[in-house]
This record gives sequence, structure tokens and C-alpha cells, in this order.
Amino acid sequence: MAHVMELFGKARVVIKDGKVMEVSEPIADWCPIFSKFSNVSKLTSEEAKKNMEYRISELGMFTPKRRFDYGIFVNFGASEIMMTGLRRGLIDCTVTVCDGAGTVITADPGLVQGMGALMSGLIETEPIDEIIAGIESRGGFVLDKEKASIDQINGLIKACDLGFRKIAVSVVSMADAVILRAIKKDKNIDLILIGAHLTGIEREEAGDLLKEMDIITGCASKMVRNLVTPLIQAGTSVPMFGLTQKGKELILERAKEIDSPLLVNTADLPVLPENKQPRPLR
Repeated sequence: MAHVMELFGKARVVIKDGKVMEVSEPIADWCPIFSKFSNVSKLTSEEAKKNMEYRISELGMFTPKRRFDYGIFVNFGASEIMMTGLRRGLIDCTVTVCDGAGTVITADPGLVQGMGALMSGLIETEPIDEIIAGIESRGGFVLDKEKASIDQINGLIKACDLGFRKIAVSVVSMADAVILRAIKKDKNIDLILIGAHLTGIEREEAGDLLKEMDIITGCASKMVRNLVTPLIQAGTSVPMFGLTQKGKELILERAKEIDSPLLVNTADLPVLPENKQPRPLR
């Protein structure tokens, strides 16, 4: 049973039976988030391996001991924004992914955060019965319990079939975004698209994706930073950009739940201090 996730500067990590089996070199050298939270001065395959092993030991990722109670990781992460959106009624369900389960539909704020707190780019996964049971016991719906497929398109269709009308979906590709928007029109629903895992994206796809997203993360993407014209920006190192009024409202609603002091100001966006950006941008 093997799983693949990209993390830590887009290092590709293969996990089998709860152990890291393969790790590629990251395409970025330095990330402000991992520098702050993991005290890592240079992204390497060895550091990526250590980070994945931390996620396995602390959260039980890719194992039957998977936990869903990690809590807040960053103030304005995708899962944190969706969690708040569910609490505040701006959305009524999310379509995201989880290791050992694939695409998951949930209306539970704690579950969407529990699955996504330390989730990076999940490329493929295989079913783990205990993880699926843990999700279901918390009110989540696993789209494909047999194969744990990652399928956001059918995830959105299923969410509609379950009666949800205000739905947030995590997106990593333009091809999916176009189909998801078509489903929105066909089903006459409110749809929030949140773009993630975009390090290395090409200019043309980045430009097209920015037209479809409500919220998008900067990751370590040079193209997203160069092309984005946000209505709101949260954070300056690995920022989250709100691109539509709905995206702006979700980020502002998230800000209300943050305990630490906040500076709210107008500015020409994006604001990207050079010394705070991942290096090199890809």
C-alpha cells in the first residue's frame, strides 16, 4: 500500500506501511513557514523526510492511527478558512482530500481542519479502513471507499446530491476548475473554489486559474505572485489571496476568529516583501 504526497518545497514523498520509502529533492531551497515552524534553514530531501516522519508520528498520517484534532496550524491556511466558513454559515460543506480516504465531503468544521491542518499536495493515496471510519464517525462522507480516489469533480456532484448548496472545493488544476464551474451553473449552487499546491505552475495556467478561483494560495509560485490582482491578501510570505467578493468575505470572516492583534489597512496589492518570500520562486 503506497501513498504519494508533495511537501516541503514540492519534494515528492512516497509512504508505505507508515514509513517514508522515497523522497525527491525539493524544487525550492527556503520556505518562511518551515523556517518558522520547523527551524529549517534549507529545504532538502533529508529535511522533507524528517518533516513527513513528524506528520506520521504526530498525526498518524497514512496510518490507522490518524488523528483529526491537530487544531490551527497557520492563521490563514485553506483548511482554517474553510473551517471558519462552515462555523459562520458562509458555506455549508467542503470538498477536500485526506490521506487514506481521498476526496471527502463534510459539513463539520473540526473535521475539515483535522484533515487539512498539515496536508500538503496529496497526489495519490490508498484506502485505510481506520481513517475512513474516523472520518465517517465525524460526519464526513468518503467519495470512494474502495480506491480512495482523488476526484473533486465527482465530489462536488455528490455534495450536491447530498443536498448542500454553498460548497467550497479545493482545486489544484485548471482542468478541474473549468468543470467545477460548469457544474455550478448546471446545479445552480453557490461555489467557492480555493486553489492550492501551485508551486511550479506555468504562466498560462496560472493566469487562467486566477480567473476561476475565489481564493488562491501563493505557495512558492512566481507566476501567481506576478499575475495576481487580489481584493484582499492575508499574510505576506506565503499569502492567501481573495480574488472575488465571496473569497474576500471568507478571509475577513476568518480574521474575526484570530486571537492575535491584526493590522487592517488599504494598500496596492499584492504586498510581497522580498526577504519573506520562499526561495527560489518557481
